[in-house]
Amino acid sequence: MFMIFVSYKRKKIIQKDNRRKGEIMTKSKETGWNFDNSYARLPKSLFSSINPTPVRSPKLIILNQQLANSLGLNVQALQSEDGIAVLAGNQIPKDAFPLAQAYAGHQFGHFNMLGDGRAVLLGEQVPPKGERIDIQLKGSGRTPYSRGGDGRAALGPMLREYIISEAMHALGIPTTRSLAVVKTGESVIRETELPGAILTRVAASHLRVGTFQYVAKWGTVEELRILADYTLKRHFPDVEPDESRYLSLLKEVIKRQAELIARWQLVGFIHGVMNTDNMTISGETIDYGPCAFMDAYDPATVFSSIDIQGRYAYGNQPNIGGWNLARFAESLLPLLHDYQEEAVELAREAISSYPALYNLNWLTGMRAKLGIFNEEQQDQSLIEDLLSMMNKYRVDYTNTFRALTFDTTGDNTLFGTDEFKQWDELWQARLGRQEESKASSHQLMRNSNPALIPRNHRVEEALEAAVGQGDYSVMERLLDVLSNPYAHSNVQAEYTTLTESTTPYRTFCGT
Repeated sequence: MFMIFVSYKRKKIIQKDNRRKGEIMTKSKETGWNFDNSYARLPKSLFSSINPTPVRSPKLIILNQQLANSLGLNVQALQSEDGIAVLAGNQIPKDAFPLAQAYAGHQFGHFNMLGDGRAVLLGEQVPPKGERIDIQLKGSGRTPYSRGGDGRAALGPMLREYIISEAMHALGIPTTRSLAVVKTGESVIRETELPGAILTRVAASHLRVGTFQYVAKWGTVEELRILADYTLKRHFPDVEPDESRYLSLLKEVIKRQAELIARWQLVGFIHGVMNTDNMTISGETIDYGPCAFMDAYDPATVFSSIDIQGRYAYGNQPNIGGWNLARFAESLLPLLHDYQEEAVELAREAISSYPALYNLNWLTGMRAKLGIFNEEQQDQSLIEDLLSMMNKYRVDYTNTFRALTFDTTGDNTLFGTDEFKQWDELWQARLGRQEESKASSHQLMRNSNPALIPRNHRVEEALEAAVGQGDYSVMERLLDVLSNPYAHSNVQAEYTTLTESTTPYRTFCGT
């Protein structure tokens, strides 16, 4: 069971209100910017007003034209000098209200005061059709929450977020997205000198579990109520505005996170840094720092260089999701009930539903990966037996399911074993006990098992060409094949092969 800790300690932090000075208006109408910033109307303790720090000579590296169109933006205008100036933080669109959000979070289990240390939320784009969308500049300079950092970002990590976030979107997984990457014309110093860049990140919102933790720890109960009501209105408008609405908020967030993490597991995605400040209330994947996709199936797989203990290993992600949700529940306790014991009981009951919700989503997805439409009690053991064999023989996760989909089992060490042959007989018998045809099962598997993922060596290859040589064609080709992962086209075939490197792959936060 995920523990609920009780704390009603309140201590308000007063932030200096950095009002905008000398705001520069751009040709917002021509570009299609239609800004509002409802977050700026929340209590001032939740953010600091601050402009991005201008950069020397911005250059547009990549623009997500499809995403731009869906946001109601003019692609041609975005590529103009004025358009690039906005994406670089050198100009502020009309009606934008730049700010850095305050939040807290448990980082590897330890609670810290955090906040946007290198990002500025310009505001919310309100498209002609659809819901308002956050527009955030990542790497846009220091803020009051920078904690000694320079507030900047390097080109490589920003391009990496662009690649992985767009691949996740194509896989059908809720995620923040990337509108553009702009080189700043300035260097950042990490282990070495690196070219600087700014990523324009698009999100349903940047509300996090850590946002609620921040207000619960240092704000007032009234501020917590205002934040919760704002969240309900923005993300859960169908929730009835009655006395139980905050319990409904908790339950809705639990549902979304159970579905999200199950989807991660189904494609072998490892987030790498599942701190509570990296867990969105909207149910979108956020923060593509040390993330990567698993090759050989192994629940203990860790890529992050800083995750020494394997806290955020692939197999731990579902439980960490529940742990994070328990922290969210704690922050809501003052709103759940006037009496502490009653509030804790309501929270515990809600959190207790998470394991079953996660397992239902995961099991439904795994059935689809094996072409199974209906439900039988033995399905979970059938699936777990396959995964156990995959782990034993160190076979590739994505390619194994792809081979099962197309019955191309000749080049996989697992498929020649007696263990697999016995399992295969059980699987075929299972498929024979459902009404759907073999062709229908095959189509279900095609739609559930991607042809390819962003292979780690392919991503590194693209970044090396882009950052090291100024050649963006490798990245462009990779993005193209990743844009439709269920196409199973001949062009994608070369991107399914594994690297022969024996060196363990390591990822970094990129801060």
